[in-house]
Amino acid sequence: MAITHANFLTQVRNYTEVSDTVLSDTLIDQFIRNVEIDIAGRVDYDDLRRAATSTFTVGNRAVSLPADLIVMRSVEHIDSSGNRIFLEKKDTSFISEFNGTGKQGTPKYFANFDDFNIIVAPTPAAADTVQINYIQDPPHFNSSTNTFISTYQESMLLHGVLAECFRFLKGPDNLYNLYNSKYNEEIQNFALQQMGRRRRAEYDDGVPRIKIPSPAPNTTY
Repeated sequence: MAITHANFLTQVRNYTEVSDTVLSDTLIDQFIRNVEIDIAGRVDYDDLRRAATSTFTVGNRAVSLPADLIVMRSVEHIDSSGNRIFLEKKDTSFISEFNGTGKQGTPKYFANFDDFNIIVAPTPAAADTVQINYIQDPPHFNSSTNTFISTYQESMLLHGVLAECFRFLKGPDNLYNLYNSKYNEEIQNFALQQMGRRRRAEYDDGVPRIKIPSPAPNTTY
């Protein structure tokens, strides 16, 4: 059962033994957000994967990006027959050189243009569907929203927030080091789960194995 936001705040204050006059709801909420962003930057976890569809604009090489995008994964062109073709990633200079005249056709390449748009080449000749596959800005755990991290990685979130708290409180150093070390350990375990085991398939890769020393038993005659 997922912890509530109110209970999480209480838990943080119980661990730090500091009241809400010092660690206010707003302050702890900011620490939660800091940790959420740090986790998303360090672990490519599946819950943040999203896809958004729109349509090409005929004669316009720019395609708008989803507002919550932080990392682009891929771009797909879906034609009128439903065929999916992945666009090849290039640099903006390649796009300009490849299609300097703005010739229209079926897009084959894309490049990052700015935080809000990509550009494609050739310039679209049809208003076909374009799908952006991306990593979203992590959702925020608050009084009205439980997240994947707050539900399934509560301990990691707690230790990350406690490290933030003791850094803010300026000590004791041993407690900061304790919680920061525990947070980093749990980050590594989470990364192993999400970027290791969840990226494997037992049929293709086999079951992960750990070599265990097994000395031969003494033989008695």
